Amino acid sequence: MINTLSRKLESDIEAATDQKVRTCYQCKKCSAGCPVAFAMDLLPHEVMKMVQYGQAERLLASETIWLCASCETCSTRCPNGIDIARVMDGLRQMSLDSGLEGGNTGKFHKAFLGGIKYTGRTNEPVLIGAYKALTRKMFDDMGLAVVMLMKRKISVIPKIVKDRKSVRRIFERTGGEGR
Repeated sequence: MINTLSRKLESDIEAATDQKVRTCYQCKKCSAGCPVAFAMDLLPHEVMKMVQYGQAERLLASETIWLCASCETCSTRCPNGIDIARVMDGLRQMSLDSGLEGGNTGKFHKAFLGGIKYTGRTNEPVLIGAYKALTRKMFDDMGLAVVMLMKRKISVIPKIVKDRKSVRRIFERTGGEGR
């Protein structure tokens, strides 16, 4: 018996992504073709089944939705035409909206986008600082940081785009907050 919570997750994903998740019949072609499946805690077909079962908490906290490269291999392989990469995007957004960050991968995502919003481009010092602050592991690899600084592989001073306001307007128009 399908409970109302599972229907809610499924209907929320379908509304957000315009994908009929219930048409997935677990052929596993998406998982077989996924180039990053080896690193995922849930395979793509398992994600689809968990959406059908309404297991929102486990899905939104999983690393899989953050590891998905959005290469769309899974989507092209799906015999029912489900855009699984779009479902993963929807789940990432739901995770952000619910305050979950998906472990260290989600925290990296948040630090990466926040750095782009702040400086106008990807930037190692800002990314490293924000990621270390979010994971609360400031000094885990301090020795490596010193070596990289000495070899000038990273800089202490971030490079900033002259017209950062344009980049911030993009975030505002798309509803992205660089979370």
